[in-house]
Amino acid sequence: MKITAIANQKGGVGKTTTAVNLGAALAEQGQRIVLIDLDPQGNATSSLGMQDFEGETLYEPLLGQTAIATKILPTRLERLFLVPADLDLAGAEVEIARMPDHLLRLARTLQPLRADSAFDFVLLDCPPSLGILMSNALAAADEIFTPIQCEYFALEGLVKIVRVVEQVRDSGANSNVEIGGILMTMFDSRTNLSSQVVAEVRQHFGDKVYATVIPRTVRLSEAPSFGKTILEYDRCGAGARAYRALAEEFIRRHAPVPASAESIS
Repeated sequence: MKITAIANQKGGVGKTTTAVNLGAALAEQGQRIVLIDLDPQGNATSSLGMQDFEGETLYEPLLGQTAIATKILPTRLERLFLVPADLDLAGAEVEIARMPDHLLRLARTLQPLRADSAFDFVLLDCPPSLGILMSNALAAADEIFTPIQCEYFALEGLVKIVRVVEQVRDSGANSNVEIGGILMTMFDSRTNLSSQVVAEVRQHFGDKVYATVIPRTVRLSEAPSFGKTILEYDRCGAGARAYRALAEEFIRRHAPVPASAESIS
């Protein structure tokens, strides 16, 4: 099982859109996915139409009051499960900050999921801030997956997330965490700027940048207001095709390396 934190401290880059639609597309590909909404605003939760499940959040598991398994809810999509979020998580952030092991609360909460291997991927939808919840996500994750909007300040945001990852490593909270992937979002083929930004990010970060690019489309913006993924709302549209392609690339990149290949290398 792999734990992937979908994180960017900058808001409005398509982070929650990616968490929800990548999770749905992976589930469609046969993967068993748990999407954990770590943002007290609960946007991933409402994007799946599950905002009415009050109290079924990570609040109690993070404080050690109950097991995370009791908070994992099935969605209407086969093989996609959700741990919802609501404003209670903002209170949890304050309480966790007072604990001596405050950076490791989520890692310990997720340990039973690693042990039973019932899921293929856990996707952590992080809040757009560098607070306790995001720090916990980085400390618990195997990798960071960072959506970046195709705009002028994209590299500036990437530099900041790289520094945060380095700080988590140096703190000893998670010495193995790395940036596993960078996803370019809101790509507008009508402008030169989008292509220039993609080229510049790829020049600096090489194969960390996914080949799949998510286009700017009104349908992706509309889908959450209906409590639907893009795969449900506009099944054959450009956004759905892009997230299916992303899921396929994500699976390829995480495929186990055959033993014979390892011995050759």
